[in-house]
Amino acid sequence: MADDSPKDDELAGTEQPFVQHLMELRDRLVKAMIAIAVAAVALSFYPGPAELYDLMAAPLVAHLPKGATLIATSVISPFMVPLKIMLMAAFLMALPVVLWQVWAFVAPGLYTHEKKLVMPLVISSTLLFFIGVAFCYFFVFGQVFKFIQSFAPKSITAAPDIEAYLGFVINMFIAFGMAFEVPIVVIVLARMNIVTIEKLKDFRGYFVVLAFIIAAIVTPPDVVSQLALAIPMVLLYEIGIWAAQLFIKHTQAPDAEAADSA
Repeated sequence: MADDSPKDDELAGTEQPFVQHLMELRDRLVKAMIAIAVAAVALSFYPGPAELYDLMAAPLVAHLPKGATLIATSVISPFMVPLKIMLMAAFLMALPVVLWQVWAFVAPGLYTHEKKLVMPLVISSTLLFFIGVAFCYFFVFGQVFKFIQSFAPKSITAAPDIEAYLGFVINMFIAFGMAFEVPIVVIVLARMNIVTIEKLKDFRGYFVVLAFIIAAIVTPPDVVSQLALAIPMVLLYEIGIWAAQLFIKHTQAPDAEAADSA
């Protein structure tokens, strides 16, 4: 006689009251905030807020005319801007801890095959974001500022405002950090069966155009930064298609794996 009883659910017995979920979420948020605070305190001692801003401004200062410096047009800018830089750097330093707290909160509610998907994506998305920021700082900034200064008339002495430069840097960091997340987006879309691998391959030509449109919108109006953003996006799209095939193969649910083998 066939057994009509439902299969055992590996999450059975793990349910928690809603209030307990809120308490755990509070504890995770507190731990994440403590990690950011510890990183901020450490950065306040070494290298310090002023030194952090000098480090961030180095790519621009290196291409300013001899003797030119950044200026502060607001009374409190010399205090607030380095402080904002320090907090941004503290968040980036503590990001692995923050993401671990997020993972620890959601992991108990995931099946084993879902954990195989989420954890690698959390790690890889973090690394890709950092790589995008590093690429922007170490390569793009130098090329962009060099290109811009080559067009500046000799009668003009460049003296950028420190707050305007901070806004520019944050926008560029976010743009390149998010652009380097293209493989993650491709993997998630394919793994959730929103689009197939074949459709992703067919979309290549359209994505090239889309990448250059996005680059033209989010970067300064110079060809250097636009190419520096669009070309990596196109390459990362191809990497995402390749990685999506691996993820689909190795993160299937047990029922799906059994059906494929059958």
